[in-house]
Order: sequence, then structure tokens, then C-alpha cells
Amino acid sequence: MATNVVIILAFLLFPALVIWLCAKFPFLNKIGIVLLCYIVGMIVGNIGILPSSFDNVQSLMQDVSVSIALPLLLFSLDVKKWIKMSSTALFCMLLAIIAIIITTFALQLTIGSNAQDGWKLAGMSVAVYTGGTPNLAAIKSALQVSNATYILFNTYDTVFSLIYIFFMASVARIFFQKVFKLKPYKFLDRKEGTVASDISDESIEAYFKMFKPSILKGLLLAFFVSATILAIAVVLGSLFPKNFSTAITILLITSLGIASSFIRPIRRIKYSFQFGMYIIYLFCFTVASMTKLSVLIHINWDILLYVLFSILGSVLLHALMCKWFKIDSDTMIVTSVSAMCSPPFVPVVVNGLKNKDVLIGGLVTGIIGYAIGNYLAIAVAMLYRVLFA
Repeated sequence: MATNVVIILAFLLFPALVIWLCAKFPFLNKIGIVLLCYIVGMIVGNIGILPSSFDNVQSLMQDVSVSIALPLLLFSLDVKKWIKMSSTALFCMLLAIIAIIITTFALQLTIGSNAQDGWKLAGMSVAVYTGGTPNLAAIKSALQVSNATYILFNTYDTVFSLIYIFFMASVARIFFQKVFKLKPYKFLDRKEGTVASDISDESIEAYFKMFKPSILKGLLLAFFVSATILAIAVVLGSLFPKNFSTAITILLITSLGIASSFIRPIRRIKYSFQFGMYIIYLFCFTVASMTKLSVLIHINWDILLYVLFSILGSVLLHALMCKWFKIDSDTMIVTSVSAMCSPPFVPVVVNGLKNKDVLIGGLVTGIIGYAIGNYLAIAVAMLYRVLFA
């Protein structure tokens, strides 16, 4: 018991250590907090230092962390304001969503028909490629995906997503402009004195600001509200039949998180988004520590190909639709990244593009992906279950 408590504390503090190291050593910051959490987590989980008694604790930390983080990521979303500022990015996000739905439908007719519970693979694909890892974790619980399938899916997704991010941050602009004839981004005149919301601040310094006494008070309130949302969702979800209770709970957490963003005092809590991301880093480290690298030795081709073609097919289809609707390359790229990999990866790609104008749109659409990904994933999975199962 005492050993588990010490390990839990180590897990809770590990993201802070990574953040500090990234601030201290720029080359680590270039790798990124998320990737470092995954890498170290996989090492920790595969060198035999975690006791077998910690397995259940890992599962609990995984479920609770993502459930607490989701509302925190949504609190700072000013729906009316960002819709006005990011109309093109929002429409581009819609195209990305349509692309992954069409892609999974095609996959259900092919690969999914051979895979066990192929409809669950579709739900996970829609979840992760509209909202990122937080939604994938939520859908794991909502659709009662087995740990084995989830770990395989998440492992393959991690590998292919890293390749995808490298491509998007390097040669993607040239590729999409040359091959798909997407138009270049048209830079607008910047207004002097414009101050970005802290929602757009994904810098390392933003995480250090969370520890200021004046900020901590607000974050404690945000944590209390998020925990209350989780408690309400669990209680209400338990009132439904067992087969639906988990899905209802996840949807309630998402809905109450969005509803809370309309309450001005909650929406104005500073750095609630970064606080949510800190917990997501904890989630990434925890999930990675549950990943067994031995699964890469014996490849599950159905899941591997489903993940590969979900990424490849949806990105190419998204680019094709952006060409039809005359959306520029930079908006397409950053929106694709926000949908496929979630907001933490947006600044990495924006830095590669040397175009900070698209940062806000990428972050906003990514957060909206967090909000709607759960709804879409559950709806698509249940539809495919009826049509294909």
C-alpha cells in the first residue's frame, strides 16, 4: 500500500519534472511534453519496476484523470467569440470530421468486417481523429473496449501519429500546395496591442504561471467544479442500464463542461486549459506505462491497418475537400493536426509553418474536437454496430 502511494505521487509529479526539463533544455522542448511522457512512460512500464499490485491503480488513474481533465479543457472555451474569429478554421474542422467519418465507413466495408468488434475500432478512430487522446480514452470506457485492443490501437496510433506530425511540421505545406493545389495562406495585417487569450498560450512559461498563488486559487475552484461534474455524471449515469451507463457518463461530463463555459466566472479562470493539459500529460504517462512493447512483436494486422488507413485516408480526403472549397494550405494543415493529434501538437506545427496567425484557429478547433468527439464517436460506433456487426 505504501509503495503504491509513493508511486502515485511520482506519477503526479512526473509531468512537472518534464515541464521543468523542457524549460531548462530547449532540445527537450522540441521533442515535446506529450512525446516525452509517452517515451518515459513506456520505459517505466517495461523495465519491471512497477509492482503487479499497481495495475488496478493505473486503470483508475487513467479513467479519473481523463474525466477530470475534459471539463478543464472546455471551461475556457468562449463559444460565441471563437466562432466569429475562426469561421474558416471551423468550417475546415467540419471537413476533417466528415473525412474521418467517410474513411471509417469505407474501412468498415473492408478491414472492419474482418476485425472483432470492428465497430469499436470505428468509434475509437472517430474519437481520436477529431479530439485526440483524451477522447480516445473516454471512448475506451464508453464502448467498453478491452485493454488489449485499446493498448494495441493506442500503440499503433502513437507510432503513425509521430510520423504524421513530422510530415505536417516539415514538408506538408509544399506537398499540399503542389499535389492538391491548395492556395497559400494570405497573411492579414496585425493590429497592434492585440492580446491573445491564455487559451492560446501553450508555452512552457504558461505552466509555471499556474503556480502563482493568485492563479492557484482559481485553479482549485476549477478542479472542484470539474470534480463535481464528474460526480454528477457518475451518479446520473448509474441510473441508466449498465450497457449505456458509461457512455451516458462520458457524454454528461462533456455536456456539463461545455455548459460551464457559458458561466462567466468559470470561463474567466486563468490557465484552466493548461491545468487540464497537465492532467492529460499525467494520463499520457499513465497510459504509456501500461503499454507492453511486446505487442509490437506480434502485430495485429487488422488494428494496425485500421489505424494506418484512418490517418492516411482521412488526411488525403480532407485535403481534397479543402481544395474544392478553396481553403488555404496552412489552415488545412493546422486544423488537421488539431483534429488528428489534439491542441498540444498545434504549436509544434505552427512553429514549423512559421505562421502564428493560424495558432488560435488550430487550438480552438482542437478544443471543439474535444467537445464533440465523444458525441460523434459514440453515434458512429452505434450506427456501425447496427449496420455491420
